[in-house]
Amino acid sequence: MATEYGQGYGWDGGPGFRGEGAEERRHLLPAALRAPIEARSWREFGYLMLSLPISIIMFTFAVTMVSLGAGLLVTFLGIPVLAAALAGCRGLGALERTRARALLGLDVAAPEPLRMSKQGAMAWIGAMLKSGASWRHLLYSVLHFPWAVFAFSVAISFWTYGWAMLTYPLWFWLFPVYGGQDGLQLYGDQGHSIYLDNPFEITVTALVGLLLTMATPWIVRALTQVDRLLVHGLLGPSKLATRVVELESDRGVVIDTAAADLRRIERDLHDGAQARLVALAMDLGLAKEKLTEDPQAAARMVGEAHGEVKTALQELRDLARGIHPAVLTDRGLDAALSSVASRCTVPVQVEVDLPARPAPAIEGIAYFTVSELLQNISKHSGATRASVDVWRIENRLMIQVVDNGVGGADVAAGSGLAGLAERLDAVDGILVVDSPVAGPTRITAELPWRG
Repeated sequence: MATEYGQGYGWDGGPGFRGEGAEERRHLLPAALRAPIEARSWREFGYLMLSLPISIIMFTFAVTMVSLGAGLLVTFLGIPVLAAALAGCRGLGALERTRARALLGLDVAAPEPLRMSKQGAMAWIGAMLKSGASWRHLLYSVLHFPWAVFAFSVAISFWTYGWAMLTYPLWFWLFPVYGGQDGLQLYGDQGHSIYLDNPFEITVTALVGLLLTMATPWIVRALTQVDRLLVHGLLGPSKLATRVVELESDRGVVIDTAAADLRRIERDLHDGAQARLVALAMDLGLAKEKLTEDPQAAARMVGEAHGEVKTALQELRDLARGIHPAVLTDRGLDAALSSVASRCTVPVQVEVDLPARPAPAIEGIAYFTVSELLQNISKHSGATRASVDVWRIENRLMIQVVDNGVGGADVAAGSGLAGLAERLDAVDGILVVDSPVAGPTRITAELPWRG
């Protein structure tokens, strides 16, 4: 069902909308030709070159300490030795995260800290041995060594052979002058030898070197992808720990939002309906005193009080609608969003295609998300029309609000969109803003269905 509501409304710009778009950097050379001389390629190559000596140190330390600790397990000394081995691996893992951040641009958070119920050396040893992150660091120290040997060999071979063959026309003269042969020997036995010494062979060698040089950065990048997976999977926090941190953060957002809503409701009641009801009681008291002395004045005061009652009732209705509208509870999102669209200052087309109703909490968040986005359109967008689409994809509730306004909306600008994104994130939702300068603006919200 599609319906249009509202009238046109002007706009002069508002918070949360940026004035100019960022220009994309343009390169003169294609990526294939640019890669061998890019700083990123050299950083990744340097990472693989450093991996071999560092992995030797890590592997030697891990194997030596674990072997020593395992051999001493027959005595009490083996347990602290194993704890020291795990602690050392955690320290080396911190070095690896720093190296990956500096050379690969991979920012991996530190793993979850040790959970110690009490202080002391024994508590520390127990926490270290029970920490899954510590054992993952030990596993990284062991597994990274064979991979580092392979990656180092492949990277150094392709890199040196590629550049050597590419620059062969510049240094092939060294062979007849200092080596006593015509050029680089391609093949040779007791009776026959092949040297790369004529212009055609030199040119072909340089072309092959060019191909190797162009391919090497992508080979190195593929090798470092494995390193990224190892660092991210073994040296970072576990998925469970990350999820716990996210839930703790989301719980804080929910608590802060609920507290802010309670303060708003209290302020609205105190400054609005409560003040009107107090004034109404005073007016009725005065009317009661004048009832016998001046009936006409009393009747006039009662009429004014009646108008105050209507105003107070309207404010209470608006307040109740802001908490949870009755139309949403009774008739669902379709009717509730149509009601919100009817109060927007621009024509809004509403399309709701849901096979059933989601959970009440999700339904309420969807309603207030659309309500706030339509308020932003009324106040800031300068649009002449807008649309709201709601549908379900698998176990997700999708909301899309589009307007033809001036655009430039930005969640990072610290506007109301940032608070809205935090509210959605608290329930595992996502807010995506596509708003180029000069419009149009397309905002997509994704919520869990939880029917």
